[in-house]
Amino acid sequence: MDTALPRSTPESVGIPSGAIEAFVQGVEERVGGLHSFMLLRHGQVAAEAWWAPYAPERPHMLFSLSKSFTSTAVGLAVAEGRLTVDDPVVSFFPEEAPRRVSRNLAAMRVRHLLSMNTGHGEDTFGPMHARRDGDWARAFLGRPVTHKPGSHFLYNTGATYMLSAIVQRLTGQTLVEYLTPRLFEPLGIETPTWETCPRGVNQGGTGLNVRTEDIARFGQLYLQEGAWQGQQVVPAAWVAEATSPHSDNAAGDPASDWQQGYGYQFWRCRHGAYRGDGAFGQFCLVMPAQDAVLAVTSGVRNMQGVLDQVWECLLPAMAPQALPPAPEAEARLAGVLGNRRVAPVAGEASSAAGRAASGRYRLEENPPSLRALTFRFRRGGATVRLSTATGVAELACTPDTWQEGHITSRRASWRARRMGMPPGPVAASGAWTDPETYAVRLCFYETPFVLDLACRFSEGGVTVHGGVNASFGPTEWAPIAGQRG
Repeated sequence: MDTALPRSTPESVGIPSGAIEAFVQGVEERVGGLHSFMLLRHGQVAAEAWWAPYAPERPHMLFSLSKSFTSTAVGLAVAEGRLTVDDPVVSFFPEEAPRRVSRNLAAMRVRHLLSMNTGHGEDTFGPMHARRDGDWARAFLGRPVTHKPGSHFLYNTGATYMLSAIVQRLTGQTLVEYLTPRLFEPLGIETPTWETCPRGVNQGGTGLNVRTEDIARFGQLYLQEGAWQGQQVVPAAWVAEATSPHSDNAAGDPASDWQQGYGYQFWRCRHGAYRGDGAFGQFCLVMPAQDAVLAVTSGVRNMQGVLDQVWECLLPAMAPQALPPAPEAEARLAGVLGNRRVAPVAGEASSAAGRAASGRYRLEENPPSLRALTFRFRRGGATVRLSTATGVAELACTPDTWQEGHITSRRASWRARRMGMPPGPVAASGAWTDPETYAVRLCFYETPFVLDLACRFSEGGVTVHGGVNASFGPTEWAPIAGQRG
């Protein structure tokens, strides 16, 4: 089955090329950090772009956009008669439930996991991660349920994990295994990966990695009420139920797209739209009234800013019919979209200080878990070896370009793997920004993260100033001291 999305020009599907250019420029100027996007209208790709070293064939970490795929797995399991949304949560976990099941825990149903109103007063994901034996289900069920289920909206990634665990208990398969013949293969989503908990359950609420076009196909499937190339992949009734509001999350800001209601692992939006989304700007935005889908990957701190540009630049420009051809505007847009990249480091390839600065530096304890840096400076650039708590890489660094490399994984605790730099592909760039300072930029191009290190050398040592484009914690760290040796 051919699952490729057809391509068209923007004007042929009723979108001015200038509106798409305005969207890209508006996000770059006001928000920054796009890694890719794909805009579909009437089932056709009107525009697409990747910011190098991000590329169409590379997967991207989705974070909580994973939740919408988990919801889909539950919907398929419901359609197969394996469970109902009114089943008690504790009924699936008789061994993990506490000895004394509180009234509120007993009242918690699958629908409450789906709609994020389990009754918890805090997200359970942190306590689940902290449990030493790795039994996340037991950790979830052991947390106090302080509100009556159904009465209190709280974004709770632990609840989505429990949906994944339920599907695995009922089917004997992880979410990836269960969804492969039912969702991924029909849509042409190849080699998806999904992180697991220490006991081998896909995390559900986060951890899925797929390509941008895969996100777009998923959104188009929902726009088409679960139908794909003549096959009903997901029941239309589930699509309608999952994307309808089930929780009231309004908190006084009508301009916020996080306060328009919450469905079954889907957010309601302004303008009658809905979406799955993930931290740092991973979006699958479905606009039924416009017959449009927007897939985005990024590394932004201001996710609302991205949506604001959609509402300001794209949505009002979508005409009900095709527009006259505009070859000049289309050519201009093609030039803009074909020339996007994450900025590499600009500066000089060499410095008089380079030869003396070459060597290995042991670093004091630091947030990115860097243990040592080794520099070999030469006239045309440098080789930088990074040793971290979770891996090691030897990277070629040159100014104004990206050089691809790989951080190889070393054995480390599960917690260290979460906190350290991610093993996997990375692109590097480096340059002397002044005679004593060598800057390195690392783009982990299957994730949202771009890391900057400014290494200032002094006699016998180095001071590293570092920061990351997006983080759940601080984005800049105190200077890190290093000694040669």
